[in-house]
Amino acid sequence: MSELRDPAPYDALLLLSFGGPEGPDDVVPFLENVTRGRGIPKERLKEVGQHYFLFGGVSPINEQNRALLEALRKDFAEHGLDLPVHWGNRNWAPYLTDVLREMAAEGHRRIAVLTTSAYASYSGCRQYRENLADALAALAAEGVEPPRVDKLRHYFNHPGFVRPMVEGVLASLADLPEDVRDGAHLAFTTHSIPTAAAESSGPEDGPEGGAYVAQHLDVARLIVDAVRDETGVERPWELVYQSRSGAPHVPWLEPDICDHLEALDAAGAPAVVMVPIGFVSDHMEVLYDLDTEAEAKAAELGLPVRRSATVGADPRFAAAVRELVLERAANERGQGVERCALGPLGPSHDLCPVGCCPARAPRPAAAGADSPYA
Repeated sequence: MSELRDPAPYDALLLLSFGGPEGPDDVVPFLENVTRGRGIPKERLKEVGQHYFLFGGVSPINEQNRALLEALRKDFAEHGLDLPVHWGNRNWAPYLTDVLREMAAEGHRRIAVLTTSAYASYSGCRQYRENLADALAALAAEGVEPPRVDKLRHYFNHPGFVRPMVEGVLASLADLPEDVRDGAHLAFTTHSIPTAAAESSGPEDGPEGGAYVAQHLDVARLIVDAVRDETGVERPWELVYQSRSGAPHVPWLEPDICDHLEALDAAGAPAVVMVPIGFVSDHMEVLYDLDTEAEAKAAELGLPVRRSATVGADPRFAAAVRELVLERAANERGQGVERCALGPLGPSHDLCPVGCCPARAPRPAAAGADSPYA
């Protein structure tokens, strides 16, 4: 087998995601999974679940993961990469522990893991590593020898992730009325998190303010530069946030997208393109917080607004995943390879260092320098 197609030492890829309900009866049990240990009453979860009920109780994320799963399998097959691809979730079926059990039963011993979160943060990286450790511990308790799992590096600045978003912005600009197109602002959106979590994201010696914000700003600048080069227009832009869910007294990243739209309208902005760079696909946060809530705010203001496309199952993203797998495999074999990344931050680490994206209460986490599963 050509080294460019050799996944060794890996014998499988696991697509690891958040999960979501697939019908009205799933919504509250799903939210109970998400909030387990926080003591949130069921009645409150029913209120929170209204966002899902607006869409028939179905989150789009599972169907989008099925599409990505097929895109990965198609790309791998077309490029001669003989690597089975499985899919598991943190909070809904197919559950991670069940999938790892099945993979172990099929004989998989070294598994590369792709998470549907491109950036460094506790919830977007370390918590998935904790989920992996929990699942491996459960298998060990059942007498099943746990496979080794290696999480692929952050891919926020990989061309296969960035370029589809650039084209999404260009398409959204083209869809705006011509008289407001050149003056349109770009609002790059991502999930708000507590400021303390943002500041501690990434390695302990990372950038001031944390890796979470720095990485999003890196991607935003890459997109802004590419859009300017292709349109000849320098556009005002800002990184803004959405989907806050924490207690009011805890500081979270701001400004909120709806507040930002109000501020832009007051300042005379002629139009806005919302660019959801924080999301791999059209999660519920995109469908509700942007396509429903933010677009309603823009309509109330009389402000022309468009929402650009997420990456989803774009073939270029599937190709990027293949490249990430083969890059990591070569590095694990001790063969130096070029690590593809755009922008000044460069490629992220393969192995999360000790203290990276810390939790409030330390818990075992797999696929890092502090993993109990070597």
